[in-house]
Amino acid sequence: MSVAYNHRRSIRWWPALVGTVIVLLGLVLACGGAWLLVLGGSWYYLVAGLGLVVSGVLVIRGRMAGAWWYAGVLLLTFAWSAYESGLDYWRWVPRAGLLTALGIAVALLAPGLDRGVSRRAGWSAAGVLVLVFVAAFALAFVPRAITRGDDVPETAVVAAADTIDADAFVQAADAPAAGDWAAYGHDNAASRFTPLARITRDNVSRLERVWEYRTGDLPNRRWGAETTPLKVGDSLYLCSARNILIALDARNGRERWRHDPEVSNESIPYTAACRGVTYYAVPPAPAPEPAEDAAPAVPGLASEAETDAGANIEPAADPEPAVAVEPVADGACATRIIEGTLDGRLIAVDARTGTPCPGFGDNGEVDITVGMGKTPPGYVSITSPPTIVRDVIVTGHQVLDGQQRDMPSGVIQGFDAVTGELRWAWDMVRPERSGLPPEGETYTRGTPNMWTTASGDERLGLVYLPLGNAAADYLSADRSAVENEYSTSLVALDVTTGKPAWHFQTVHVDAWDYDLGSQATLVDFPSADGPVPALVLPTKQGDIYVLDRRTGEPLAGVEERPVPQGGVEPDQRAPTQPFSRFHTLRKPDLTERDMWGISPIDQLVCRIGFRRASYQGIYTPPTTERHWIQYPGYNGGSDWGGIAIDPQRGVIIANYNDMPNHNRLVPREEVERRGWLTRAEMDPGEDEGGAEGGDDPQVGTDYGIEVNAGWRMHTTKLLCKQPPYGGIRAIALDNGRTLWDRPFGTARANGPFGIRSGLPIDIGTPNNGGAAVTAGGLVFIASATDDLIRAIDIETGETLWQDVLPAGGQAGPAVYEVDGRQYLMIMTGGHHFMETPAGDQVIAYALPE
Repeated sequence: MSVAYNHRRSIRWWPALVGTVIVLLGLVLACGGAWLLVLGGSWYYLVAGLGLVVSGVLVIRGRMAGAWWYAGVLLLTFAWSAYESGLDYWRWVPRAGLLTALGIAVALLAPGLDRGVSRRAGWSAAGVLVLVFVAAFALAFVPRAITRGDDVPETAVVAAADTIDADAFVQAADAPAAGDWAAYGHDNAASRFTPLARITRDNVSRLERVWEYRTGDLPNRRWGAETTPLKVGDSLYLCSARNILIALDARNGRERWRHDPEVSNESIPYTAACRGVTYYAVPPAPAPEPAEDAAPAVPGLASEAETDAGANIEPAADPEPAVAVEPVADGACATRIIEGTLDGRLIAVDARTGTPCPGFGDNGEVDITVGMGKTPPGYVSITSPPTIVRDVIVTGHQVLDGQQRDMPSGVIQGFDAVTGELRWAWDMVRPERSGLPPEGETYTRGTPNMWTTASGDERLGLVYLPLGNAAADYLSADRSAVENEYSTSLVALDVTTGKPAWHFQTVHVDAWDYDLGSQATLVDFPSADGPVPALVLPTKQGDIYVLDRRTGEPLAGVEERPVPQGGVEPDQRAPTQPFSRFHTLRKPDLTERDMWGISPIDQLVCRIGFRRASYQGIYTPPTTERHWIQYPGYNGGSDWGGIAIDPQRGVIIANYNDMPNHNRLVPREEVERRGWLTRAEMDPGEDEGGAEGGDDPQVGTDYGIEVNAGWRMHTTKLLCKQPPYGGIRAIALDNGRTLWDRPFGTARANGPFGIRSGLPIDIGTPNNGGAAVTAGGLVFIASATDDLIRAIDIETGETLWQDVLPAGGQAGPAVYEVDGRQYLMIMTGGHHFMETPAGDQVIAYALPE
């Protein structure tokens, strides 16, 4: 007995340590649980916290009753978790994980407590809890949240966007050659689909890295290129982080030329990156007029002599689909690369040599800020490649978010693709004007802008502009009626006049920064009367619309539904908002049960935050007395990566984000007290970047804006909503049904406190950048925060191949062919507030020769 007593005394520190941890955990849960209960939340945390305090005190005193109290709390936790969570694995993690692990320690010390159990019983209980913990950890690696719907069609149910007359001169971007990727979205229709099929589901596992090129342009600050390189002929064309234009040999990645437009660091905003360039071929000179006595030659018609002779003429066959052709012109800049820069210029260089085109603007460049008035460095940036329709370069630009109401104009401009001359300018507030403003005036300041990429229809002569919001995204009281009419709308602009043909609005009086970030994708949509020229428009709210691209009329249902009212501008809130009846990526509204964390403590903090915030579902009005929850957040649904459409199978591929924001409008006096500055007021180098809306002053309004993008815990850096945080989905284009859906992105680069876990757990991460779809049945995509590029089976959603990238792959991939060999290409530039590693690599993959 004496020996046993001395042994127990020698390890008395062990119960004291474990008991103290239990007491501290209990106090946190009890105090926080009482607060949560007062707010109308769950009773569990208060009850469990009090139970843990009793347990810990008894354990410190060496009483076995403390272990029994702990066992009771653990059983209560399991029962409550089952009630709240069912079989939802991710909900169990914060509820039961920490308490199970701590229970192992309690079981091991139980034999040493007063009237304790036998050592065998204690070790057995600990062993059971270890098995539970290990099994639970192993279950994290099992894919979940996977939806399987109808089978993917094997044959086409829709056609690609209708082709252009085969006898006309065709730009590469309107009808790329089979092996080319001639525009940011593969083509001006933004299909992101290639007819290439050499890489298939059967051989994709053999893909290997065949070359890597480094731009050498890797700034110290957190920005990088989000470029999708173009491939035309045997050349690749891309832009670097600071807009250096580069041409590479498509076979091996060797540099052919580079042109540096010398964009200064101070001109680059933290939210901007170069996403790509535009290829343009100068049309051939018109053919000589025929002699007056010569009849025009018309393909498929007999000549007069043949008709007189009674020749037996067969009807003309349907023309082959148009493909890109080289122009007859053979001078300098017959083919050219057009780039928009981050300091607001259009650059045109010879596609063969990289030398500036002397006949374009001022020695190859045009300043788009002329007529905008005051534009401090970083306030106006062209982040996306311009779109060229009927030889007119159409460009918008990013206007830096959150700075002030009196920001530079969001004017849309059209320039002659050969000369750089301004053809027209669309200033929505002054539609009667079509050119530069009169001397002493500017384009209307603060109007909605287009920072993303437009798509174009050469036949209709329309360019489709996804517009953003007016300056000061989260307040609307001082916007004009015209701004409210066009804000967050898709506008079809007549490219010959610069005047709107129609527009379709996705948010009425937007106060949530739900600007349209995705290109509209052009298709021919099936109907009872035959294919209809259409476009598919994704949004940040998750809704996907199908519109007649001639008129803007919805081809699938759109419903106006009542939405929450109130907030700081109750008279501004629209009573209803449009909702698509075709398809939505949006998940159900959040509840307290959806709050998450790695432990019950951070989950409790998030649950308290949820209860304290204003939240009435989507379109909860902005508030100032307390935070409000915006779900989906401004980076929700589909953003600038857009969607891809396989016209052979009639399938939409959409990767999406599923995260809330935790926002608050900050009164002006508090903004000034906290010293928030506009970028123009900051000292050089002070602007380190971060999420949009982090601490934005919105000068000229009554409030600044504070946005916790993704609603992350400041301590653990984890998101308050349970996984998944992003997904990828296949959708039938004919009726919008889900074919499959699954989380997209693993936890290998994520973890508590910003530590990379290295674990290949499918949590579904935030993602930016789109997909490329091939006729071989593959979806190629990077985009997620785990720095992987994947090949996904379009029929099942299964990942067939992946490779680790050296930096963040927040860019759209391209697929091309040269000399009979098919390549997959991706730019790894990283992303500023997704915090993926910055890089300067262009990487190509191919099957072994």
